[in-house]
Amino acid sequence: MQLGFVSAILPELSGREVIAFAAEAGFDCVEIMCWPKGKAERRYAGVTHIDVANFGKADAAEVNAWVNDHGVAISGLGYYPNPLAPDRAEAQVYIDHIKQVILAAELLGIGVVNTFVGRDWAKSVDDNWPRFLEVWPPLIQFAEEHGVRIGIENCPMLFTNDEWPGGKNLAATPAIWRRMFEAIPSDHFGLNFDPSHLTWQKIDYLKAIRDFAHKFVHTHAKDARVDQHRLDEVGIMGTPLQFHTPKLPGLGDVDWGQFFSVLTDSGYDGPICIEVEDRAYEGSLERRKQSLVQSGRYLRQFMA
Repeated sequence: MQLGFVSAILPELSGREVIAFAAEAGFDCVEIMCWPKGKAERRYAGVTHIDVANFGKADAAEVNAWVNDHGVAISGLGYYPNPLAPDRAEAQVYIDHIKQVILAAELLGIGVVNTFVGRDWAKSVDDNWPRFLEVWPPLIQFAEEHGVRIGIENCPMLFTNDEWPGGKNLAATPAIWRRMFEAIPSDHFGLNFDPSHLTWQKIDYLKAIRDFAHKFVHTHAKDARVDQHRLDEVGIMGTPLQFHTPKLPGLGDVDWGQFFSVLTDSGYDGPICIEVEDRAYEGSLERRKQSLVQSGRYLRQFMA
């Protein structure tokens, strides 16, 4: 396995600087963010470390020079919008950019793009399903044609009032993963697995690894702490940030020894990228860099 991090937490740095820091800190790889240039609409979004608009062979050569100069791989390209947004014009912008990210991954020889399925948060899973079947089979076929695997992160995107009640990403639970993979039985369609999103949903992430590791194309290392004293006040019908807090690996409720024990049993040997969304460590660029170093130091004890 390769230990890396998600570049979204370092928006002030250029892509080259991100790779240089990764090498300095002893990481093997980085998941590079590829949002369109412009203003972010939510936290950890809108970060552009590779601009895939009009991305060509010369651009790919420049990016690969960063990698070769520093000996750090790019584990995947990341872009996490809502391609099933109820506004179809908005959704099409996201779909078109996902295709641009896929083309950039092909030119770079990376072969992995991580994203969300998306969802109309005001509709049920069943009512979203026709749009899923309209949008995603052609996208996966496009990825197949360009030799790229799609890793869908299992984040419900259900944190704030504007995402209530359904969240903005269908791919939140094992039951829905099964339904997705039955509908699109492609080796190019898989998961970017993050155990923290199952923790606060009270889903057994170890069982999820056992059942779905064969579909993992990428993994995130993020922790989450469920605060029972807050849950006792708002209940499970509260918005999730009312009772849980994203934390660095080792500072939440994920048992990382068990996580790696089951993950290694599964045969997964791909990237594990630290994703920092811990507000306690976000006060400055140096603090965020240190959070990656701290997380890497903690996780390496479980890795060969």
